Amino acid sequence: MSILIDGGTKVICQGITGTAGAFHTKGCLDYGTKMVGGTTPGKGGQQDPNGLPIFDSVSGAVKATGAVASMIFVPPPFCADAILEAAHGGIKVICAITEGVPVQDMIRIRGLLDEMKDVTLIGPNCPGVITPGKRVATGGFEGGCKIGIMPGYIHTHRLDASSRKAVGIVSRSGTLTYEAVWQTSQRGIGQSTCVGIGGDPVKGLDFIDCLDRFNADPDTDGVVLIGEIGGTAEIEAAHWIKANMKKPVAAFIAGRAAPAGKRMGHAGAIIGGADDTATAKIAALKSAGVRVAESPADMGARMAEGLGLA
Repeated sequence: MSILIDGGTKVICQGITGTAGAFHTKGCLDYGTKMVGGTTPGKGGQQDPNGLPIFDSVSGAVKATGAVASMIFVPPPFCADAILEAAHGGIKVICAITEGVPVQDMIRIRGLLDEMKDVTLIGPNCPGVITPGKRVATGGFEGGCKIGIMPGYIHTHRLDASSRKAVGIVSRSGTLTYEAVWQTSQRGIGQSTCVGIGGDPVKGLDFIDCLDRFNADPDTDGVVLIGEIGGTAEIEAAHWIKANMKKPVAAFIAGRAAPAGKRMGHAGAIIGGADDTATAKIAALKSAGVRVAESPADMGARMAEGLGLA
């Protein structure tokens, strides 16, 4: 099993004719994702270079294709409207990849989406979400779904893993998500679903949302959580893990050397209070029984220990 998406998920791309949208639509299609079309206002009725239909609106795309998920590659000033269009157009899983979305726009979006319980937003400023497919003799993948910009080939399906175990990965950092995937794959551990929640201060899914789903997924044996300085989401996740988590969790927190008050990369990576620091987050996670890696190079090792594979 998996969370959020699987091999049967039908996906569209909002902004399919833009440079980034076109490039990553092909990447998802090549991975085996059921890409069924995309949207660019004013270009409805045309086809993209992959032969996928282009629609003027999300509602039109959903009606024609049965799509339930979308990945968004539109410029930052228009991303909030694209998210709302997807939600009102019938999309259930929205992956907003766009970086640089104004915080005020996201505050407005979160308020509106909180009333739409059947819609799940991932991002913005995120790599997306992937449920790995199983490798086939031709070298490709089947039965999986990649929505976003992650390198699909490093991911491992449970049945391709030597340990026959799979872990969920949830991270604020795209690059560190890929590192955790590579390390677990190299140790013969598969991934059930990997979710890049993004590094912005106001976003869709957060750690607890994903932990809860992974906790209930019978094919997720453990979870790798990757956080960083800024905000209190990791502290809240630690409390939730201590009270609810039934599976081993390994974690890494980036930014231990970051100075207070200075933004470090992501818009949300800024220390504004005592609970925003890496030290506070690491202490909270350790108190919850989480195996915390001191270096990003040790994330796979800590997860293997939790699964009894070290």
